[in-house]
Amino acid sequence: MIIGHSPDPDDAFMFYAMTHRKIDTGHFRFEDHLEGIEGLNQRAARGEFPISAVSLHQYPWIAKQYEIMPVGASVGDGYGPIVVSKGKAWDDGGRVAIPGERTTAALYLKLRYGTELNWGVEDFDKIPDLVLDGTYDFGLLIHEGQLTYNELGLTLVEDLGKWWLDETGLPTPLGINVIRRDVQEKDEITEILRRSIAWAMDNIRESVGYSMKYGRGLDAETTQKFIRMYVNEYTLDLGERGRAGVDELLKRATEKGLIPAF
Repeated sequence: MIIGHSPDPDDAFMFYAMTHRKIDTGHFRFEDHLEGIEGLNQRAARGEFPISAVSLHQYPWIAKQYEIMPVGASVGDGYGPIVVSKGKAWDDGGRVAIPGERTTAALYLKLRYGTELNWGVEDFDKIPDLVLDGTYDFGLLIHEGQLTYNELGLTLVEDLGKWWLDETGLPTPLGINVIRRDVQEKDEITEILRRSIAWAMDNIRESVGYSMKYGRGLDAETTQKFIRMYVNEYTLDLGERGRAGVDELLKRATEKGLIPAF
């Protein structure tokens, strides 16, 4: 069974035990397909993989084919995607690089600053350099860029996760795992994923060591710090507060016409 996920340390950490048979997966055999989140969003729109990580922003377009899994979500709590610049303030205006139109980071950006943004889509890992060389005035950073921007010479304009917490009192859901509605034994697969995440948490050194190859130059300490940001209590189970964050984001986005009603 193919699982689509991003080539990032937190996703690699979550799926390691189940794709490498560190835990008992019964008669299931899991194989991962690694691709950037925008590509995974597009594949999910075509229903290609039975299980996939996708942006929460993408979910309304695929809700007829997939349901949200209660495990495996990437959720910040008082932190999330960040807007950076080379010292320029947002009020000065300018062009912003985003990592994909259907990324959840882009949805938070539109909710915060409105829809009349001058933006361009770029590969997420190229955005810091494109801000540094002046191609863009601002960059919307996800993944490890949230930790490394300062040492690259960029300055923080705003942490959208902190803004969301101040605005709503809720955590910041970003990525989710979805399972196709025609897949049998959903409960068993969900439990395997939960045990995979728990195993990784209990075997942190081995799991972080495996995940480092997806960290694009991060050392072990920084890799572990990033993983702990987005593999947390909400990853094991969205729970009441995590679901409230999901519901509030989708409700506000629907009200503003940023996503279709579903």
